[in-house]
Amino acid sequence: MSWLDELDVGRGELDTACGGAELPPAAESVAYLRASRKPAVAQVLRAADREARTVVQPRCGVGGHAPMLGLLRTLRGARPGVLSVTIDAYTRLGRFGTARRVLDAEPVALNGYPLVAHGWRRGRELNEAVRVPLEIRHGSPDARVLFAVAISSGISSFEGGGIAYNLPYSKDVPLARSLRAWQRVDAACGRLAEDGVIVDRELFGTLTAVLVPPSISLAVTLLEAVAAAREGVRCLSIAYPQGGDAHQDVAALRSIRVLARRHLPASVEVYPVLHEFMGVFPKDLGTADALVRYGGLVARLGGAVKVINKTNQEAAGVPDGPANAHGIRTAARGVEDAAACVDLDEARVREEMYWIQREVTELVDPVLQGDSLFDDIAAAFRAGTLDIPFSASRHARSAVLPAREPGGAIRYLDPGALPFSPGTRRFHAGRLRGHRDARNLLEGITADINYFLTEEGRASTTSLRATGATGVRTP
Repeated sequence: MSWLDELDVGRGELDTACGGAELPPAAESVAYLRASRKPAVAQVLRAADREARTVVQPRCGVGGHAPMLGLLRTLRGARPGVLSVTIDAYTRLGRFGTARRVLDAEPVALNGYPLVAHGWRRGRELNEAVRVPLEIRHGSPDARVLFAVAISSGISSFEGGGIAYNLPYSKDVPLARSLRAWQRVDAACGRLAEDGVIVDRELFGTLTAVLVPPSISLAVTLLEAVAAAREGVRCLSIAYPQGGDAHQDVAALRSIRVLARRHLPASVEVYPVLHEFMGVFPKDLGTADALVRYGGLVARLGGAVKVINKTNQEAAGVPDGPANAHGIRTAARGVEDAAACVDLDEARVREEMYWIQREVTELVDPVLQGDSLFDDIAAAFRAGTLDIPFSASRHARSAVLPAREPGGAIRYLDPGALPFSPGTRRFHAGRLRGHRDARNLLEGITADINYFLTEEGRASTTSLRATGATGVRTP
């Protein structure tokens, strides 16, 4: 059985999705990847981890092929460690014919690169246009066809998972369906690993991107990681979204390796990744730059091997190439600043790590102790014992209500049906007591979502003091 067979998609279905253009034989794609002169993403991450470096990766994707080639070449000069091919919404949802029609009529109307419509030969052109390796970023509950075209294109990293690429993006895709689809992708990665091709599987911890408590993000990615490892995945990047409080974010990043050692086989490589702040971005360019730089700093302090950067154009929409290149350089400057500018309160970091890891354990242990991982995950979301805030999916209760304490850390104002112990509930209630009484609920949550808007200076280097970091020295 080949890696293509593992996807459990008929050859005819694949050819139809690809507009009649046949994919190369599975063995030919393996040979292409193995013969590549550029490093695979797993090799880049392994080298960065060994050298205690944090590589920077932008988000980038446009509809047309020539503009996408131009964008990748433009960003090459900013020296990213990995480059992205962000996929359009039609392709993410499996509407390959619509993506093809829009591509033919008005490619600028697409919000990403429709790789399936362009085909694997153009995918290889992208891959060969730059020295650094590429990753596919998308948001598909069922990514099997896209994965087949990506691997045929020689792309060595693929983001997503059955929970995090379903509940934040789709209204009514049952979890059982997305989990089984992603199981086939992971099984294909396992088969590729047996053939000597290590595909980096990045897990998207950002979820709904707004006020996501760290333990929810890490619980979801941990369950996806366990599922992937069981199928033979050998390289996992576990991503966490920057919340805004330096100590809490650093603690979450440092907890990734601890949780991985506890729940994953030692044979699986695990790399912590930080998504720079995904919430509402400041409009002021200087403040936005400070927030981008702050993200790089937090990534390095937390031991992230990779940081996905933002830009100073986030408040205006999709950033252009020069802004994205500037964002890469700005995030990299933050990474460099980490050792020179900040001494964290390590006691606070340890306290946050204790509570994050305790909460993750309380969330995932009941699921991992069951007999059927996927059935138990789906049942937990139905019962609300696993949950994510602000989800549009009818397959998540979204009964959890997060809020910020005065220093910016994200706590559980209402944990819904999450199976937290009385001690964990008391901890969160205590941290929010008094602060939440001063405002009504809607005003408070809105202010928490607009955290970096309502106090523009918060993102500046000086504001690190406001978020609790001590020993900050102005660079």
